[in-house]
Amino acid sequence: MTSGSRTYAVMGATGHIGKVVTERLLRAGYQVRVMGRSADRLKGLMGQGAISHPGAFDDTDVLAGAFRGVDAVFAMIPPDYTTGNFLAYQDRVGSAIARAVQTTGLPSVVNLSSIGAQLSEKNGPIRGLHKQEIRLNDIKELRVVHLRPGYFMENLLWSIPTIQSLGINGSPLKGDLPVPMVATRDIGAKAAEFLADLQFRGQTAFEFVGPKPVTMQEATSVLGKAIGKPDLKYVQFPYEEAEQAMLAAGMKPDVVGLFIEMDRCLNDGLIRATQPMTRDHLGSTSIEHFAEEFAAAFRATPRK
Repeated sequence: MTSGSRTYAVMGATGHIGKVVTERLLRAGYQVRVMGRSADRLKGLMGQGAISHPGAFDDTDVLAGAFRGVDAVFAMIPPDYTTGNFLAYQDRVGSAIARAVQTTGLPSVVNLSSIGAQLSEKNGPIRGLHKQEIRLNDIKELRVVHLRPGYFMENLLWSIPTIQSLGINGSPLKGDLPVPMVATRDIGAKAAEFLADLQFRGQTAFEFVGPKPVTMQEATSVLGKAIGKPDLKYVQFPYEEAEQAMLAAGMKPDVVGLFIEMDRCLNDGLIRATQPMTRDHLGSTSIEHFAEEFAAAFRATPRK
């Protein structure tokens, strides 16, 4: 990246991905408008030179105020697992983003999507990202790249309570299923690269994964060694059992249903990388490298 006079807006700027995007663009000398629901959480980025644009992401006027006059936007629909209707929430935010893009005449967008977003059904929360890709593709003259990352390595952090309480790792995913995992820091770096280069044209999708697919059995073995449990085993939970456990943990029934649907889709081999995985499509963070972060989080998590 080279510094210049461009200005960018970054949605979800305090999240795992958005923060990496923001900090990379700032270090390259660009002006960055950081967007988030909490003004307080944006203060740290303001200290690095960013301009704060707090507000709700389903408010077209708020979004348009941040989008107006910028060269490109990193757009995303941040998950809200407290909502009672997750797909309706995605529609509200996605529609507001599309309206703001249209009303401001925004020229370029890097849109955070997901592997599997080419599917219109049975892919859980990815369904809302499929619809968002269509919304943005329908905007004439907009140059957009839909960044489709694989399964976040950070999702493995959700396993910490299970490992602590049961002494095993488990989920509904098949233990021997190769999963296209990727670290969020690598996703942020790739998004920042697209924004700084601004070489994409038309409407394109770009799949992005880690150095190699990882099965849950392989991931569990690596994570177990990192936390001092070299014999840690992976167990595939029945869908019904996993559903009841998530409900007991306080998750909304609607969200739980979508997660189970996504796991089924992964197990059936429908959510997978479909593009040639050349070096440009691969992040650098291995599961062994991520295990260091996992171990630190494991040690910092109090037992319940």
